[in-house]
Amino acid sequence: MSSTSLTQQKDLVAWRIFSYIFMATFTFLTVAPLIWLFYSSLKPHPEIVRNIFALPRGIHTANYTVAWERGRLGLLIANSVFYAVTATTVTVILALSAGYGLAKFQYRISAVIYIFFIMGLLVTAHSVLVPLFVMATRVGIADTRLGVLLPYVGFGLPFMIYLAASYIRGIPGAVEESARIDGASYLQIFWHVIRPISAPVVATMTIFAFLANWNEFVFVFVLTSRQALRSLPVGVNAFAGGMSRDYGLLFAALVIATIPMILFYIFFHEHLKKGFAAGAVKE
Repeated sequence: MSSTSLTQQKDLVAWRIFSYIFMATFTFLTVAPLIWLFYSSLKPHPEIVRNIFALPRGIHTANYTVAWERGRLGLLIANSVFYAVTATTVTVILALSAGYGLAKFQYRISAVIYIFFIMGLLVTAHSVLVPLFVMATRVGIADTRLGVLLPYVGFGLPFMIYLAASYIRGIPGAVEESARIDGASYLQIFWHVIRPISAPVVATMTIFAFLANWNEFVFVFVLTSRQALRSLPVGVNAFAGGMSRDYGLLFAALVIATIPMILFYIFFHEHLKKGFAAGAVKE
């Protein structure tokens, strides 16, 4: 075996060792805080204060019961589900429709409209909070569910339209021509041809939008004042503020808020990977 081959093998082994160390470190940094959060939620507040990293001396499940009742987490979870599902559904339908129009209907201003949509990616939620609050108050939708849903949809559209338009551009034009020859209208082509073909990117858009809407904090915190309208992230934040300084309750509420996202990822991570892979394939 030549010296060059030996050198290449040594480099390959060294790279693999480095990769395994890097992945193990990243996994530890990701999983360790979750483990610490879970067992800390089973400790009473005084025990946490004495030694924040120590294992619990006993199983203190009362944290979950008190946190659930005091924080009205059942109501907050229902609100989060409503906001996330409604906003995600509306965002995906509008983004797919706009993506189809921008990708397949080549008007003179199509490029300009597309650029305006993409410019929305540069606008952050924090930069428009004050004018958004003033506008919602004057229109009369402040402290309402509609006042929360509209910003969710508006800020979710730019990235979703980018994904949808990029994917639909890769669909062969012959597919639409065949449908038009058969007498299908543009709406029928969109619903019966484009929508099924775009299933991979729709899955990706749905997952991204749902996660973003579920974890969103700022809009609900600023645009609502009644607890009956607030979402789970805002409700959990109350345990760290005026409602309570009990770390056991705070950690229990965080565990309750984290479990849905972990389950969501476990069940849908394959769809996310398939969506990325399908979106990367162009004609």
